[in-house]
Amino acid sequence: MTARREDPAPSIVPAPTAPPASDSPAPLFNIANILTILRIVLVPVFLVVLFVGDGHSTVWRLAATGVFAVAAITDRIDGQLARKYGLVTDFGKLADPIADKALIGAALVGLSILGDLPWWVTLVIATRELGITLLRFAVLRHAVIPAGKGGKLKTLLQALAIGVFLLPLPDAALPFGWVLMGAAVILTVVTGLDYVVQAVRLRTGVSRAESTAGPEE
Repeated sequence: MTARREDPAPSIVPAPTAPPASDSPAPLFNIANILTILRIVLVPVFLVVLFVGDGHSTVWRLAATGVFAVAAITDRIDGQLARKYGLVTDFGKLADPIADKALIGAALVGLSILGDLPWWVTLVIATRELGITLLRFAVLRHAVIPAGKGGKLKTLLQALAIGVFLLPLPDAALPFGWVLMGAAVILTVVTGLDYVVQAVRLRTGVSRAESTAGPEE
């Protein structure tokens, strides 16, 4: 009588586990930051194209509008990519609004030099943008305050208004441009005040934390 052969017990294979999530920071040299740098590089290109000839040639104004539009679109794309793929960096938080200000400021100054936009509009917006940029650097050692939704909307309105003034449109289209520019100026001032409040709160919070901290042993 032969012994019954028993089948070996099935081996238990552990289920594969997902790799642990990486906590490493996003690389500095990523597509979002590259687009931000590209926007800065396009600023002098835009100015050169804008001032070809007398600055009012239909062909060159269309070309300048195209360069401006490409640069402005990168602002939308780089932010989406940074948030979607976890590419947010301190460099991007700081450089992105600076790139916006450089592009918008160059367009406003260029239009004012050509006589297409009153200087008071350029001065109001430029003063706000320069002041906020200096304020960003002033609080940089405490924290980087990224541009909020209001700041992004402000930039969008500015870009749309500038686009209308750049295009060789008939005079009948100017009222539409002024509606956009007026809304952009108002939002520029309001968001600037909001940023000042944020910076003051941040600095006040840091000062209180330092004053309540005990002496180091």
